[in-house]
Amino acid sequence: MERMESRGARPARALLAPLAISVALPLAVYYALRAQGIAQWQALLLSSAIPAAHALVTAVVRRRAEVFDLLIVALLAVSAVTSLISGSPRVLLLKDAGLPAVLGVWILGTLFAARPFAFQFGRRLRDPVAEEEAERVWDGMPEFRAALRGLTVLWGGVELLDAALSTLEALSLPVDVVPVLGRFQSIGLIALLVVVTIRRSRAFRARHGLGLFGVRPAASPTGEEIPGRVGA
Repeated sequence: MERMESRGARPARALLAPLAISVALPLAVYYALRAQGIAQWQALLLSSAIPAAHALVTAVVRRRAEVFDLLIVALLAVSAVTSLISGSPRVLLLKDAGLPAVLGVWILGTLFAARPFAFQFGRRLRDPVAEEEAERVWDGMPEFRAALRGLTVLWGGVELLDAALSTLEALSLPVDVVPVLGRFQSIGLIALLVVVTIRRSRAFRARHGLGLFGVRPAASPTGEEIPGRVGA
């Protein structure tokens, strides 16, 4: 029983830790500093330094730097310097629009790669055997390719929408409102994206007998194996 609880707790910790570091802690620090009378740009800079510092520490511990981690640090550095020169805290707010903008462009850019982002994401869920099955399905089933490309367009488009809304908010709304609004906006869009993705995957499985991100081959209705099929 203890082992099962431990296993169940691992995914929860893996999800909650990034949310705490990237969302909850920066927000708490920002509004705590503002309550102490710290200037907006200083509070934004100090609170934004938390996820950037975490990215640097993670890169040192792993002895390798992820592209997304480097992006966080680079955007903070550029926005901090620009904010110091301009004296406007809104430049630091635009940093939060830069992350989804770059991510959205990158996701859409994978449409021109050998495998789109949605297929690459599925590799995190599949074991080696299922990955071989997925490769065969990709080569032999146009509907499978179209579905994953469609999800890639959806994911990239939502990230660009988040970036556009964040830019509009950073330039027009009161500075102290933007941090909390932007964080909940991003979380809400991601949650909506997850729901739509799950529904599309289930619909595809119901129609074609295989899932888009599965880790196990699906049995055919007649009990015969269908080459290249991957379960939901």
